[in-house]
Amino acid sequence: MTRAAALLSIVLLASSSGLAQAPAGLDLATIGRIRAEAIARSQAMETHWWLSEVFGPRATGTPGYTQGAEWAMKKFTEWGLKNVHTERFPFGQGWTIERFSVHMVTPQTASLVGQPRWYSPPTNGPVLADVVHVRAASEADLAKYKGQLQGKIVILQAARPVRMLDGRIILRMGDAEWDEAMKTPIPAGASGASGASGAQAFAGAVQRFLAAEGAAAVLDRGPDGDLSAGGSDLSWQTQRADGGTIFPGNGGSRDPKMPQQVPSATLAVEHYNRIVRLIDRGQPVRMEVNIQTKFHPETDPAGNAFNIIAEIPGTDLASEVVIMGAHFDTYPYATGATDNTTGSSAMIEAVRAIQALGLKPRRTIRLALWAAEEQGLLGSRAYVQQHYYDFASNTPKPAHPSVQAYFNLDNGTGRILGVWGQGNLGAIKLFEEWGQSVKDLGFRNVSPRAVTQTDHGSFENAGLPGFQFIQERLEYNSRTHHSNMDTFDHVQREDVIQQGAVAAVFAWYAANTPEKLPRKGLPPAKPIQ
Repeated sequence: MTRAAALLSIVLLASSSGLAQAPAGLDLATIGRIRAEAIARSQAMETHWWLSEVFGPRATGTPGYTQGAEWAMKKFTEWGLKNVHTERFPFGQGWTIERFSVHMVTPQTASLVGQPRWYSPPTNGPVLADVVHVRAASEADLAKYKGQLQGKIVILQAARPVRMLDGRIILRMGDAEWDEAMKTPIPAGASGASGASGAQAFAGAVQRFLAAEGAAAVLDRGPDGDLSAGGSDLSWQTQRADGGTIFPGNGGSRDPKMPQQVPSATLAVEHYNRIVRLIDRGQPVRMEVNIQTKFHPETDPAGNAFNIIAEIPGTDLASEVVIMGAHFDTYPYATGATDNTTGSSAMIEAVRAIQALGLKPRRTIRLALWAAEEQGLLGSRAYVQQHYYDFASNTPKPAHPSVQAYFNLDNGTGRILGVWGQGNLGAIKLFEEWGQSVKDLGFRNVSPRAVTQTDHGSFENAGLPGFQFIQERLEYNSRTHHSNMDTFDHVQREDVIQQGAVAAVFAWYAANTPEKLPRKGLPPAKPIQ
């Protein structure tokens, strides 16, 4: 029996048994119907295929984003969702990769793996040039290369050790990881922000020097970082940026007023290391680099970025809203399949399943797909700013009390295991009750922990009840997150279907439960300047 068939049999059994563990006050047979619709007749993977394979990547401010949004909105209208519209906000220019190739010409010919860095300007056609390794830790070091870089291809980093794949690549939450996730961590002390800002300042000085010297292109091998096991996304990227998986950084700015950097690209670490080793042994390296990228100016007066909104109207509590959200934008290097087409497709499916059954929730269920999450939660923050909270004055707007809950999905293709409770003890208690209805689908528990770095934070920072689902990470940190390997091949079908079903059940509970979700209070007021 396949996992999907097993899930369906569980759904039907639970539906017929009445889901006795679900909280009182709701039609439990309806919960069973929602589960069955979201699994037996799921369209999550069909939605996913179109958004990733046809319209991916969908970086904010690009044609791919607009085309994907138009396709999704047409579907929402066909399904009968209401108030289907977009909301624009200022962003800056978009950026796409038109063509890219990189080859070693001497000492031997070799086709290399790489990607342009985000917002890199294009080269002036293919550049055939010698490679110079600039070793500099200060502006005084840079001065030693004055007059030597005109028309050259520059590398800046040393070679990096590449480990054998002997650690955990697939991250599943075993008992130890789950126990750790259920604890609230002790706050860490302040980190060395001044060191980071100093490094950024020197990086800016390097770019200015290379541009002034007329360097033709810059090549790197991705992030530096701690090679110890586990830890932050950066350390995961440093460990796993091998085998052709690359994590390019920024090569420019979405602000057209900022000075353009030298055209740049990130190479696979094994290919980059070879270049360094050859130069270190006195062997001249000559390469051909062709970076063809395109900037998309912000021509709409309302902004170049937009969020996508659609609704199932409520009934007696229609003025209150349950918002189901995910970021629709992606990185530009692959199709954005696990970051975040999975989250978008699952949240779309959650709303579709409820709509397909003709159900009428008490509260309005709103689907929100965000732009510019990858630039710092800009889309969700703009939405909250427009409707619910003035961040500049720390003042709630009249609609602030209307938000029952915001649920977010943005951690890859793995199934939903729970909810991060954000320290909201009253909401945690309710979620634990609601979770009983999807225990058989893999839901485990609710963590008291408050997490950050995705769109629920825009709501949380405005004193609104915003939550992120807990997911199995699988290859998210180790392979697909912000890399050239974020493709449809890495999507786990049954897990995405489960995501849609669990999200639909939580949406229905939140929209119909008699209780208003508790709030933790407004953020502290900013001091008057």
